[in-house]
Amino acid sequence: MSSTIQSATAIAFDEDFDKKYEMVDGAPEAKEMGSSLHSGVGTRLIIRLGVHVEAQKLGAVYGPDATFQIGHNDRLPDVAFVSAARIPAEGETNEKWQLAPDLVVEIISPGDVWEKVNRKIREYFAAGVRQIWLISLELREVHVYDAPKSITYLTEEDELINENLLPGFRCRISELFQQPART
Repeated sequence: MSSTIQSATAIAFDEDFDKKYEMVDGAPEAKEMGSSLHSGVGTRLIIRLGVHVEAQKLGAVYGPDATFQIGHNDRLPDVAFVSAARIPAEGETNEKWQLAPDLVVEIISPGDVWEKVNRKIREYFAAGVRQIWLISLELREVHVYDAPKSITYLTEEDELINENLLPGFRCRISELFQQPART
């Protein structure tokens, strides 16, 4: 998000200071607050992706507070991967990324509106994202988009694999939904 905020935008932020916002068409749009399931699934994926990406020196994995310039909008995907070849020479900075990630993961919450999710999918591909994973908490499945109209549905019995972006990475969908151990 830009460090300069117009006064009308600042008022909107002040009213809901505990929410995260994406800038969409020049106006702040609140992201739905995540549940413990939402956060747990995202964290388990970030851990698995991060370990693999670092070990293989494939690039970098980012969580839900990294802002990416997607067309005219600032987006905060739940998980993002940027390949090593696309990381700018200056590396990470205190500014938002001026590039689209190679992979975007959005975790769909029960209150998410399909039209907004579909719009994000189109925006991401138009900006150069190579693959999108939509994780449905309700259905406990992952929808893998290779293009806006090229979708693969994965259930808990399946594995997330992408040999082009993440050579060697494998993650069973059921692992993402695994509940924490209780003592």
